[in-house]
Amino acid sequence: MKDQTSLHSPYGLFINGAWQHTEDQIDILDKSTSQKAASISVANRQHVHQAVSSAQQALKQAFAPYERYTVLMRAAELIKERRDLFARTLAMEVGKPIRDSYGEVDRATQTLIICAEEAKRIHGEGIPVEAAPGSENRMAFSIRVPVGVIAAITPFNVPLNLVCHKIGPALAGGNSVVLKPSEVTPIVSLLLAEALAEAGLPAGRLNVITGHGPQIGEWLTEDARVQMFSFTGSMRVGQWLRQRAGIRKVALELGNNSANIVHSDCNLDQAVEMVATKGFNNAGQVCISVQRVYVHSDISELFLAKLKERTERFIVGHPLELTTDVGPMISVKEAERVEGWVKEAVEQGATLVTGGERRGPYFTPTILSDVTADMKVCRQEVFGPVVAVEVYSDFDEVIAKVNDSDYGLQAGLFTKDLNLAMKAAREIEVGGLIINDASAYRVDAMPYGGVKNSGTGKEGPAYALEEMTELKLVVINL
Repeated sequence: MKDQTSLHSPYGLFINGAWQHTEDQIDILDKSTSQKAASISVANRQHVHQAVSSAQQALKQAFAPYERYTVLMRAAELIKERRDLFARTLAMEVGKPIRDSYGEVDRATQTLIICAEEAKRIHGEGIPVEAAPGSENRMAFSIRVPVGVIAAITPFNVPLNLVCHKIGPALAGGNSVVLKPSEVTPIVSLLLAEALAEAGLPAGRLNVITGHGPQIGEWLTEDARVQMFSFTGSMRVGQWLRQRAGIRKVALELGNNSANIVHSDCNLDQAVEMVATKGFNNAGQVCISVQRVYVHSDISELFLAKLKERTERFIVGHPLELTTDVGPMISVKEAERVEGWVKEAVEQGATLVTGGERRGPYFTPTILSDVTADMKVCRQEVFGPVVAVEVYSDFDEVIAKVNDSDYGLQAGLFTKDLNLAMKAAREIEVGGLIINDASAYRVDAMPYGGVKNSGTGKEGPAYALEEMTELKLVVINL
C-alpha cells in the first residue's frame, strides 16, 4: 500500500487483496479541529460488484480452521506492534481521548484472539434419529458451514473494535466479507485490512469499500450473492436494511437509551463513579452509555451532589492530551443537536445541574434532573455526553419506567439486595442487565445484543459465529 501509514495520504478501496484509488474522494476531518486530515476513495456501483465477486470467488479456495486461526492471531500481533499508529488514528478520526483510544486498540487485539480461538472450536453434534420408529438403521450428525458472503456495515464511534467484532467471527467461520465502514471514521478499518493481508489472509476474503453509506448500502442489498448483513447503526437504517434484505440473514445492533437504577441500599460512591465514567466515555457516543438514571428518593439529593462534583472534575480537551477525559463529538452538527435537546428539556421543566455548554464540536458533560419520560433526552437516544436523572420510590414503579422504552440493549442496577437483583433480571426488558456496574459494561467474549428496537442477533465472537454459520444435518442410512 502506497504510503498507507501517513494520515495525509489518499486511501484506496481494498478489493481482492489490492488497493484501488478513485478520483472521487471524501475528506476525513480531524474531529478536534474540523480540518482535513486525510482523504478516502469513493466506491461506485462497479467497485461494489467487484468486491462481492471477489468475496464469492474466494469462497471456492480452501481456508481451513487452523489457517483462519493463524491469520487472526498474526493480525492481532501486528495490531499490537502498531498500537501507537492505531491509537493516534482513532484519536484523530473519532476524537476519542488517547487513553481510551489505546484501550480500544487493546480490546480489538483481544477480540481477534478470541475469534482465532473460536475458529478451532466450530463443531456439530450427534442427532439420535435412530430413536425414531423406522430409523433404527440410520445415524445423523450436524456440521456448521459458512453462510457465504457477509456484508458488514459499521458505525463511527468504535471503528476498530466493532469492525473486529464483525469481520473476526465471519472469517473464523470460513466466510468472506465486504466491509463498509463509516465514511467519517474509515481509516482504522483500512489499517486493519492491511494488517490482515500481511498476516496471510487470502485475497478476496476481506474487501473494504469506502464511500457514501446510502448508495453503497443500496448496491449491496441489490446483490443477491450477499447472503448476510451485519449492521450496527441507527434504528431507521436498520429497519430499511431488514426490509431490503428479504429472507437473507440480518444481524442488527441499533442502539439504546440505557437506563440505570441506583437503589437506596447501594454502594453510593461506586454508583456515582460508574454512572459518571460510563455516561461520558467517548463523549457519550456509545450505544450502552449511561443515559437515564433512576435514583431512589432516600439518596437522591446526596447522589446528585456527588455526581455533579465527580462530573465537573472531568477534563474536556484535545484527544491527544493524556489528561483529557472527554474529547469532541463526531461533528459540530451533532454537538449542536445535543445542545438543542438539552435546551429543549430545560424549557420543558428539566433542571440543568451542570454542563450544557458547547464550543464547536466539544460539549461539556451534562447532568439534567427533574426530567420526564416524554423529553427527547429520555425517550430517544442522545448519543452525547448527557445524563438525565429521575427520582423514584417504589421498585416495581422503576422497573416499569425502565421498560417504558422502545429500546432494550443493556441496563444497569446498583443494589446489595439479591432478591431485587433477581426480580430485575426477570422483569427488565433488555438483552443484558449489569448489576453493581453501569449499563456500559462490556467485555468482548460476552453475548451482546438487545431486544425491541435495539436489534436482533448477538455479537461476541462465539455467539456471532453461530449467526454467521449454518447448521447442516447429515443423515446416513446404514
